[in-house]
Amino acid sequence: MEIGEDNSLLIVDDDEPFLRRLAKAMEKRGFEVETASSVAAGKAIATARPPAYAVCDLRLEDGNGLDVVEVLREKRPDCRVVVLTGYGAIATAVAAVKIGATDYLSKPADAKDITNALLAGENELPPPPENPMSADRVRWEHIQRVYELCDRNVSETARRLNMHRRTLQRILAKRSPR
Repeated sequence: MEIGEDNSLLIVDDDEPFLRRLAKAMEKRGFEVETASSVAAGKAIATARPPAYAVCDLRLEDGNGLDVVEVLREKRPDCRVVVLTGYGAIATAVAAVKIGATDYLSKPADAKDITNALLAGENELPPPPENPMSADRVRWEHIQRVYELCDRNVSETARRLNMHRRTLQRILAKRSPR
């Protein structure tokens, strides 16, 4: 897969260790990387120097990463954008693609999966990830997301997930599955 003449890449993520590791890995693959750790910084870079490629986290401390995707689409329609999230859900994947994301990957995604998604042709799908999340992990991630959206209120989360409160408490007390 060819990167092309313009190898500029913007990575927007508020997880600093992940951001540094991914930036270093993408530089080794031939990209010219610029990083941002907030929606505001990502939008500023996208406006001033729209990249050919972008990797953007969905949930950032100061807002939604899809706001950065919208600016990228406005400033550079041919930009290939991959949206990352720790909370994979069909609704957010659809929203990301409608706004203009090229692909949508759940964390933990490695540099190889991200590179494959960025460089996949227009009508071809990137190869499936080598280490996809297990069904138990996807379930746990969904429960955690709803729990966070309910401001960590166990009773409200249990009601929304249509499960008994004690069952939810047992699930929350366990460590995340692999």
